[in-house]
Amino acid sequence: MAKHQFQTEVTQLLDLMIHSLYSNKEIFLRELISNASDALDKLNYLTLTDENFKNLSYTPKIEIGIDKEAKTLTISDSGIGMNEEDLVENLGTIAKSGTKSFIQNLSGDAKKDSSLIGQFGVGFYSAFMVANKIEVTSKKAGQDEAYTWVSEAGGEYEITPSQKETHGTSITLHLKDDENEFLEFYRIEGIIKKYSNHIPFGIWMDKEETKYSENEDEEPTKEIKNVQINKASALWRVGKNDIKDEEYKDFYKQISHDSSDPFLWIHTKAEGKLEYNTLFYIPSVAPMDLFRVDFQPGVKLYVKRVFITDDEKELLPIYLRFVRGIIDAEDLPLNVSREILQQNRILESIKKASVKKILGELKKFQKDTDKYLEFYKKFGRVLKEGLYGDFENRDAILDLVLFKSSKRDGLISLKEYKEAMHEDQKSIYYIAGEDEALLRNSPLIEQFKAKDIEVLLLDEEVDAIVMPMVHEYDKTPIKPVNNSDIDEEIKDEKEENKEQEASYLEVIVKMKEILKDVAKDVKISSRLSDSPSVLIYDKNDPDFQMQQMLKQMGQDNLPKVKPILEVNPKHEIFVKLMKDTNATMLNDVAYLLMDQAKLAEGMKLDDISGFAKRLNKIIAKAL
Repeated sequence: MAKHQFQTEVTQLLDLMIHSLYSNKEIFLRELISNASDALDKLNYLTLTDENFKNLSYTPKIEIGIDKEAKTLTISDSGIGMNEEDLVENLGTIAKSGTKSFIQNLSGDAKKDSSLIGQFGVGFYSAFMVANKIEVTSKKAGQDEAYTWVSEAGGEYEITPSQKETHGTSITLHLKDDENEFLEFYRIEGIIKKYSNHIPFGIWMDKEETKYSENEDEEPTKEIKNVQINKASALWRVGKNDIKDEEYKDFYKQISHDSSDPFLWIHTKAEGKLEYNTLFYIPSVAPMDLFRVDFQPGVKLYVKRVFITDDEKELLPIYLRFVRGIIDAEDLPLNVSREILQQNRILESIKKASVKKILGELKKFQKDTDKYLEFYKKFGRVLKEGLYGDFENRDAILDLVLFKSSKRDGLISLKEYKEAMHEDQKSIYYIAGEDEALLRNSPLIEQFKAKDIEVLLLDEEVDAIVMPMVHEYDKTPIKPVNNSDIDEEIKDEKEENKEQEASYLEVIVKMKEILKDVAKDVKISSRLSDSPSVLIYDKNDPDFQMQQMLKQMGQDNLPKVKPILEVNPKHEIFVKLMKDTNATMLNDVAYLLMDQAKLAEGMKLDDISGFAKRLNKIIAKAL
């Protein structure tokens, strides 16, 4: 007998299961059946692909046993089984990447938190919600030894050598005194049909039936029959017309471990040159690991109904990582390796067709404005990532993304923006930054407001990366307002500006010299109405937001990019500056205008002390 201590995270988890997460405790059965199904999937795959297992004879099934006298519920499978090392790794530690986050993501709402159990792969421990002792007896396929794992929660568990005739795993739950409901056939049957109806393997139970004799004088007798509870059908291979909406929803909850209904599902059967079945779901609740680097993929790959993998992140593009579902291909070899998967032409064709189908269905979904807005608030940031790398589907993604606007409340599409454009407007304009309030009041869009031109407000981090990759929508250029190449598009009274430039030439030349170390150029602005100055960037240079993003991505050795300072010749400061152009005053004003423009863009000042001294000097002079 070997005693082991639970990993710290498991002890915390057990405490939560026992004392907090019991409002939806029936899900323990869903989780244990799901684990049994996974064990059968693994063995099924090995019998088809591994020479060591090809002669293994067994019947893939899951059996549920009830013992009312002993108050035990047993879930058994004929799957791959576990040896001693597997028992320690799978039941004594939280080894799966990201599962420690389960505890960090708890909200305090017991019902909501219990729905996270399956998402984070910690479903086995949910059995402690109903059991005060659990015994797991397992024998690994191809090995002779069997072992029994026993725990009464607390901080430890025991593993002892055991006896088991066949490979597979049996989990016996010694139920708590107040959990007798889980000793009733119809209660267990109802849970299985609710959560596990489409597990691809039969789930069997003994059912007591009353048998009546043809002779009325004879007493009815009780007969025990072993019956299959679930349909055990691959739902994705059933014709759409033969599936009820409730069945689609139940299957989603089974594969996603999510208790909420999905927004929509997309069921496809392709025949002809390429044969495959896909069933994809768009969740209504964002997966907890959506923005984690080590997110768990939501799509399972099957070949001719044989489970291959649920751990391949390239089955769909990364920006569709919120999608849940099944891909079942007909023409892939069963022993396809991960390396081959990533280069396989058939799978690549299925992936391309699936992406187009998903984006197309989202486009239809967009017609339900309220529902689509709900979807977009959860997954819009992720969807935008596709603008960076998916050139083939960029136009389709551009139709789906939404933006804040300088003229309207809420979110708008590029189509809505274009429909409202002025007749003589040449481009779609946007401003990017981290703070919506700063963007709305930015000097960069003063001239646009004056001309009643709408500007898109991009305040998400991802915008700084993806939008420079997007140059047009529906043949209309898309341009940032802080780019130097839009000057000609918004400039008015060109001759007047040339005259202004000539009259201020001496001041501008001096300011260029003063600011040569911090500014690439100093120019007269045509985009300012109220503010005295603003920063813009050469069209070939990354702007401030892009520079920040590159630094966050670890690119610290980038050459320093100097912005261009644009000044407003109509502002009172310049009118007065022309009357007093002494060197000291001009030097202080030049730097203050530069720093003011930086602050308006949300930048940090390099020389805060210098800024304060100059400001104090100007204030004192004014007083």
